[in-house]
Amino acid sequence: MNSLNLIRTAVAVVSLLGALGLVTWRQSRALEAMGELDDARRLVSVNEAERVDLDRTIQVMESRAQVVPRARDELGMHTPDGTELVILLGDLSP
Repeated sequence: MNSLNLIRTAVAVVSLLGALGLVTWRQSRALEAMGELDDARRLVSVNEAERVDLDRTIQVMESRAQVVPRARDELGMHTPDGTELVILLGDLSP
């Protein structure tokens, strides 16, 4: 009987150590996954900030304060005076 108790104890200890090892492995995988998730969230945040910055740059570049001087300088355009304006009226009947 003594050897049977020794075998049972050995099996119990091995089972306990196996379970603890499995829990440790699972926790380390979970921590790795959380780290990857944090990295992905950080990357999304950086990309979103860059997109907002690019949108702001586009708005500035499309503004009249930017377009008019460049049109004058690079294309030789000018703001028309009253004699250069032509107003076209479409057919207003339904």
